[in-house]
Amino acid sequence: MSLIESGKRTPTAAVLELLAAKLDCSLTYLINGVTAEQMQELELGLRYASLALNNGEVTEARRRYAELLEDGSLAGLISLRQEAEYGYALASEACGDLDEAISVLCRLREPGSDPLPPDRSIAVAIALSRCYRESGDLAAAVRVGEEAIIGPARPAWTDDLVELGATLLSAYELRNDMLRAEQFAAELLSAAEMLGTPRATVAACWNAAIVAERTGRIAEALAFGERALAIQSENGAEPRNLARLRLAVAVLRFRASPAEAEACRDLFLRGERELTESSGSVADRARCAVELAKVEMALHNPDKAAGYARRANELAQERPRSVRADAHLVLGNALLSLGRTEEAAAELVAAEDLLSSSPVTRKTAEGWLTAATALERMDDGEASVAAYQQALACVGL
Repeated sequence: MSLIESGKRTPTAAVLELLAAKLDCSLTYLINGVTAEQMQELELGLRYASLALNNGEVTEARRRYAELLEDGSLAGLISLRQEAEYGYALASEACGDLDEAISVLCRLREPGSDPLPPDRSIAVAIALSRCYRESGDLAAAVRVGEEAIIGPARPAWTDDLVELGATLLSAYELRNDMLRAEQFAAELLSAAEMLGTPRATVAACWNAAIVAERTGRIAEALAFGERALAIQSENGAEPRNLARLRLAVAVLRFRASPAEAEACRDLFLRGERELTESSGSVADRARCAVELAKVEMALHNPDKAAGYARRANELAQERPRSVRADAHLVLGNALLSLGRTEEAAAELVAAEDLLSSSPVTRKTAEGWLTAATALERMDDGEASVAAYQQALACVGL
């Protein structure tokens, strides 16, 4: 007994059963410090929290996960505690609290913490890289992805690693590292083809579509996106990912053929419903509202566009800056079309403030270009020239 208590000997299953019988307690209580009934309650609580998260009840999910973590019963249950912390981080991300999500995910990966199972480790890395990307810290997003994928001890490709690679690829694209992005996109497509699984193919094609669009190959981008969406739809994909992919394909279709604005609006509206009914994050829903505003502008409905832009601002709140800047820009253009010049000018100023403090990316350059053209329409030549210069600076010109 003293050797077991000091950690110098691991009891066999037979010894554990004997000790439990002598102590008149359950084997579950002896191993984990909780009774079988408590264990059942904890597992049920985790299932309810996960169900709430997947159904889009993100605030409720976050509350349930937080309550489970505050209960000391999970302290000795490593697997269940890690599941609760991971779920709480995803719920925090979906609620828009990226700082909290990043803090929890980093704690799960700390060297001194309990080791994560391989699949959970990659899932945590995917979520952490994504959260860093959404917060604008692209260097950290890349670092997390590269630590797991690139290096002499790189593991063989799996579905999980391809999905992590897709998250890394999006960070390359956002920081305008297009040479690396194109090379890595080809590598991911090759890995997905080798694996031949729906999940790997969807992840690789989805992000290859983004890179192709960025490099001017719109038709190729749309083909990649539609292939990914078809596979995702046929294979019972996670609802949030299906909604996000549908929105991405709608964006590509709208850029490839603005004349199909009405059909694209239907896709955006469907994606909006799916995001609301799933664990779609606040940032996802805000982006959808921005895209709906842009479509309504293309359909000459500035009133509706203004409504969607305001909704995007309400959803985005403090972050991400790029979405809020987009929302102010669309709203400014909508108000300008409605003849409300002073209000439009105020929205453009708000957008410029956000763009000025945003990371230097291709998205920021596009924002400055949109602001410049709007200011030109308002006959504000000096401000328009300054915005054009900012757009050029963002792309190194």
